[in-house]
Amino acid sequence: MTLIGHDNARAAWRDALEGERMHHAWLLAGKAGLGKMQFALAAARELVGAAPGLEQHPDIHVLTNLPKDDKEEKKREEGKPYETKRNIAIAQIRAMQQRLTTRPTLGERRAIIIDPADDMERNASNALLKSLEEPPRGTYFLLVSHRPSRLLPTIRSRCRTLRFAALPDDAMEAILVEQASDCDAATRSAAIAAAAGSPGRALGFIASGLGPVAELMRRILGEGDAGFVLRGELAASLGARPDRAKLEAALDLARSILDEDLDTLPADTLTPRVEAHAELVRLTGELATYNYDPGLLAMEIGTLLAGAAPASERANV
Repeated sequence: MTLIGHDNARAAWRDALEGERMHHAWLLAGKAGLGKMQFALAAARELVGAAPGLEQHPDIHVLTNLPKDDKEEKKREEGKPYETKRNIAIAQIRAMQQRLTTRPTLGERRAIIIDPADDMERNASNALLKSLEEPPRGTYFLLVSHRPSRLLPTIRSRCRTLRFAALPDDAMEAILVEQASDCDAATRSAAIAAAAGSPGRALGFIASGLGPVAELMRRILGEGDAGFVLRGELAASLGARPDRAKLEAALDLARSILDEDLDTLPADTLTPRVEAHAELVRLTGELATYNYDPGLLAMEIGTLLAGAAPASERANV
């Protein structure tokens, strides 16, 4: 994905890099899909002085969610899509810390990227905190975070924060034209509306084929669903066995649709939308922990949207 925008974050990083005292820990904060990991990799390469032709630098270390099991590990080795564990474990942090007892391989600096830092187990977070409190000379940490509030306050306090804002529609359009050139204009428009400024989410929307899902969600929000027919169609449209990424995209999509045209709605009609949005946020947070039945989750999403429909359309919700 082309990294478009985020000029302020780029400028802040370059100023620090050229300064006399570079902060040792950085928190890259913003919603998922904005290109924070891509930024982290580029920043790390600048930090260690990686040569343009060297793809994998020995002083750039990335900690992320490992494959779920041996079967998924084999898929990764074969270059296929694979499912990951839900958390970054303390063993990964310990292995990284053991590496820090040696000097960098090619220069005076090394970079540790954790993506997403939000997924660290509690014990892993506590272990990382020790390294942030007493960082080895020449070691710099870049923590990619979609939800900084999930990090320990003591970790946040030891990091300098770079904030990544949602992209405007014209920047989103440019990215989708480049990255999804075979996609028609109507689908791109729907993806941009659903993604709320996140290129990654927009591309995920297109890849997941969520166009029909978005149409059904808007119908439920606009018309209600007294006979439960649209909710059944919504469950069928998501499919019998959608993966977690598709379910997350569907929840993101529902929240984005609730946010549409809020400025044009009467104030006394906003409460049902706000309540439905809050419940979708709760479901999204629980998705990583609970094994939801996809059909029941689709019905729940539909019920929340129907409950936020105009009062005259709310029935049997």
